[in-house]
Amino acid sequence: MAYANTFKRREMKFLLDEEQYGTLRERISEFMTEDDFGKHTILNIYLDNRNNDLIRTSLGKPAYREKLRLRSYGQKAEDGSAAFLEIKKKFRGITYKRRLELSYKELHDYITDGIPPSGRGQVFEEIDYMIRRMSLKPKIVICYDREAYYGNDDKEFRLTFDGNIRFRRSDLDLRSGAYGEYLSAQPFTVMEVKSAGAIPLWLVSILSEQKIYCGSFSKYGTIFAAEVRRKIPASQRETAKNHDGNLIPQKIQT
Repeated sequence: MAYANTFKRREMKFLLDEEQYGTLRERISEFMTEDDFGKHTILNIYLDNRNNDLIRTSLGKPAYREKLRLRSYGQKAEDGSAAFLEIKKKFRGITYKRRLELSYKELHDYITDGIPPSGRGQVFEEIDYMIRRMSLKPKIVICYDREAYYGNDDKEFRLTFDGNIRFRRSDLDLRSGAYGEYLSAQPFTVMEVKSAGAIPLWLVSILSEQKIYCGSFSKYGTIFAAEVRRKIPASQRETAKNHDGNLIPQKIQT
């Protein structure tokens, strides 16, 4: 299955319990088809700087925010396996994603040691400028299991279920596999609806009938905020502020 390397779409998240997940999977089968990968694992290395400016800014939910990550698919990356260095921007509810596709080794060597990859071009120049401007380095590995579906009538309309979220702050190499500490108190699954246009009426009807409502959830943001809260006394957690003076939300939304 071919990967698209440029996206512009609206993405909406829904946090589902096990019963809601089972119901949704059954109900969408009439309208959607599971993609060629079936249930698969996604591995990411997120980049940030010494002050964690990217994730701190994202947690503040400004109109514009951005992230940079190296992504591969499967239980672990290999030197020659396909990998993607992705710059993801969100502006007023619309997600823009552009990514550079090369071998995992080339991209890992670039973000770790600064060795420029062989494949260059506009996307690389944009990413390279962002890395240099913000002094970005690998900061965390985040992995999860995904089921993905596309619309029978519109293959650009997609729906994904993500679960078993785990992470690690050391061994920042996807060739080591998809191991890590499991995110505590995570939902049974995070459903994400991805569409360039309006959500189909059949899905709106199902969500309304099942009383499933759009929410907010960031894997990296939830992990980071939990780490921050663990470092401060319990008596101060309700009013803990980040380095910009903004309150750190108790329920992470980004």
